[in-house]
Amino acid sequence: MPIIVNLDVMLARRKMRSRELAERIGITEQNVSLLKSGKVRGVRFDTLARICEALGCQPGDILEYVPGPEEEVD
Repeated sequence: MPIIVNLDVMLARRKMRSRELAERIGITEQNVSLLKSGKVRGVRFDTLARICEALGCQPGDILEYVPGPEEEVD
């Protein structure tokens, strides 16, 4: 997937643990873990906004687009 989630980087920069972020934004620690690993298909804008507020960052600090090889069309 060409979208890279840099949530772990932002947490490290802010010296914050996943548990603390989960408590601040009102989601489970398991969901924060899934977001960090990039194993989610989407994220709600309100969740993204709460993450940005808690970490004092912009969505672009967390999400990054990295183009990959083009898929073949049959």
